[in-house]
Amino acid sequence: MTDETTRPSTRTPDHAIDPIFTERWSPRAFTGEAVPEAELLRMFEAARWSPSSYNSQPWRFVYALRGTPEWDRFFDLLVPGNQKWADGTGALVILVSNTRMKVGDEFKPSASHSLDAGAASLAFALQANRQGWHVHGMGGFDKERAVTVLNVPEHHRVEAAYAVGRAAPWAELTEEQRAKEQPNARRPITDFAFRGGFPQRED
Repeated sequence: MTDETTRPSTRTPDHAIDPIFTERWSPRAFTGEAVPEAELLRMFEAARWSPSSYNSQPWRFVYALRGTPEWDRFFDLLVPGNQKWADGTGALVILVSNTRMKVGDEFKPSASHSLDAGAASLAFALQANRQGWHVHGMGGFDKERAVTVLNVPEHHRVEAAYAVGRAAPWAELTEEQRAKEQPNARRPITDFAFRGGFPQRED
């Protein structure tokens, strides 16, 4: 049951899982509160323990805190639509992956660098939720310019951007915002998990 001060939840899992997964979502209405660096480092600590091929740990997090000289450089990389709401967040993070990994004494192409970085990004987001913050991932930013602006090394790929902040309280949202600021649902497992192989195609 919800009231004027409680955000409704539309997330009901079909199988018993830990609430940490359904509680993670990506709001766009934030309080404008700055994220203390110590809080952000705790989120990166969670990402640090993510699994990766050959323990290569290809993820790289580049970040700017609200109110610091770096903030504007990161903010300017976002497309205008994301700038509108990301202006209320407290930290901006760019995820980069190393496309090579060391195998023995050699550096070889990594086929799983993006997958491994994705695992780290989820750990990062889940830890943020446990600390009372929210992470909103973004594809809408200038990846090509980010390479230069952020001094991204050779053999690295810019993967995604993230805004971190404190979600605005439900009671303070307008009716228009409330229509959008609710956790969304997911497709059923039967849409993506297939025992024995993919279903027979119907031509």
